[in-house]
Amino acid sequence: MMDTNQKELLLGVLKKRFEKNKHRHEKLSWDLVVEKINQDPKAFTRILMMEESGGEPDIFDIDGKIYVIDASKESPKGRVSCCYDEEARLERKKFPPETSAEMLAKKMDIELIDETLYRVIQAFDDFDLKTSSWIKTPKTLRDLGGALFGDKRYERTFIYHNGADSYYGSRGFRGYFILN
Repeated sequence: MMDTNQKELLLGVLKKRFEKNKHRHEKLSWDLVVEKINQDPKAFTRILMMEESGGEPDIFDIDGKIYVIDASKESPKGRVSCCYDEEARLERKKFPPETSAEMLAKKMDIELIDETLYRVIQAFDDFDLKTSSWIKTPKTLRDLGGALFGDKRYERTFIYHNGADSYYGSRGFRGYFILN
């Protein structure tokens, strides 16, 4: 549990990012965001874990909903070198990674960004110009052993596939949650 001082420090970091990137939430006021964060008993812990793992969470206003999304320029450094999910990690015979994107997201109580949301945030800013990020993969594709990831190159967002058990030092994942 975070004390009041820790919460204020975290809100200070978030407020600076909020003010620096107004194009992500033009219609939202900081006071409303703070009110919504204070109403969600899990919000501070989620934001802290996103921040501590290098996600640089920020507020996005998307379709009238307030999203808290990892907005680091590159895939969060504290979440790289993980495969897609636990099934893939456990089935990997040689050199399995320590964790998976889905397992870390579950621990952080956030969701993996899906393809649609990944494209939406790429319309706000340029993310993953040197890295790539795992994204939520449809079950039909995952059942065949694959998983999706995205990046941005040449001013264009790309979505690719890879074996779900693959992992790279330049691939992590982006997560989010919605403030109600």
